Amino acid sequence: MEPLTEQQIRASFVNCTKGEAGRLSLPRGLAELPWEHLDFLGWRDQGAPDRAYLVAPAEDGPVGVTLRVPTVRRSSLKSNLCSLCLTSHTGTGVALLAARRAGAAGREGSTVGTYVCADLACSLYVRGRKRTASAERVAESLTLEEQIARTVANVDAFLAQVLRG
Repeated sequence: MEPLTEQQIRASFVNCTKGEAGRLSLPRGLAELPWEHLDFLGWRDQGAPDRAYLVAPAEDGPVGVTLRVPTVRRSSLKSNLCSLCLTSHTGTGVALLAARRAGAAGREGSTVGTYVCADLACSLYVRGRKRTASAERVAESLTLEEQIARTVANVDAFLAQVLRG
């Protein structure tokens, strides 16, 4: 992923107002992020643990969505699977993230959700640059490039659902 500026990130959001996008907190150390290893930029709001954000590259420029994280407690004994990168996590390592749909549907309360790595570090898990606390990625017959392509396709499919307002 190409590095993004603060203005590019804030302008990318499709499911919130410009005012809301202007007030959201950006990830710390934006310039130092491992951009070359990211397929999308995802982060949790440090000041509001029930909020997360995802910005992905697209043909017409980056597309960003605001996400809500429910405060549901999950069993620390069960493993859960991220629907974007297919990384297995135990406990709270996977969270249901819900995005308000873009446009009129979103203004009427319509949302779409998916289970995602709670820290939104899918790109780093796929590449083996980050490991889960107690569960490992399942060995796959796909090449790394194919796994990355699958993750990107899953992110694109999720964003397409959000944009179908």
